[in-house]
Amino acid sequence: MNKWGNKWGQTRLIPAMLCASPAPHTLMARLPRYVIPGQPQHIIQRGNNRQIIFAAEADYQFFRDALIDAALKHGLRIHAYVWMTNHIHLLATPEYDDSIGKVFQSAGRKYVQYFNHTHKRSGTLWEGRYRATVVDSEHYLLTLMRYIEMNPVRAGMVAHPRDYLWSSYRSNALGETGENADWLTPHVEYERLGGDAAERQGAYRQLFRAAIPKDALEAIRECTHKGWALGSERFREQIERASGRRAASKGVGRPKNENNRV
Repeated sequence: MNKWGNKWGQTRLIPAMLCASPAPHTLMARLPRYVIPGQPQHIIQRGNNRQIIFAAEADYQFFRDALIDAALKHGLRIHAYVWMTNHIHLLATPEYDDSIGKVFQSAGRKYVQYFNHTHKRSGTLWEGRYRATVVDSEHYLLTLMRYIEMNPVRAGMVAHPRDYLWSSYRSNALGETGENADWLTPHVEYERLGGDAAERQGAYRQLFRAAIPKDALEAIRECTHKGWALGSERFREQIERASGRRAASKGVGRPKNENNRV
């Protein structure tokens, strides 16, 4: 549990704890991010101009270790991930207002230095700042976990998510342990899938038998790209009241069949 008494990732919206990173002084200021300690976030970081950020297995390993060190140091609990050749996805819950920012600053800088030295290059590697959206865990978390872990399948890299090494699927669905899994923190919504590990893993695998609804895919992509809150109408209203700004574009809602958590 965290210092507010809720399990990691458990939905507990506390407006007083909502913080936003200040927008830089540019001609067109970017909207501040919503940061709620104890509330999961979907985070994406891309390579600059969609260039490759992982060129060898050793690159994935170095990034993994840098991310783990930074996450432990700055209080970021990671529930699901996938590392593609030119971008990464995380589903993670911050313990503090600045957990996500400090983790990406620390791990990102360390990895760029390693990557440039190893591959004899110079210059930037990342596409600006990371994108993130606060997630309504009750309605979207399991769908978002599937969305993240299905990335290699949608990209045509593998036929099944179990065939891709650099994701959390093998841990969440098969109970795999080791360097790519031992640092993950199960979210409370995942734990509700069953009374023990085998039951949870079996129920989780069943979720992948159905396709993610089209409206859910669109909502995930739009909210992550634009920084909207991803959740039910009630959740978005809570975010708007706490932040004083709009939390969604018109038409963004929760996925159909949410009671089935697919």
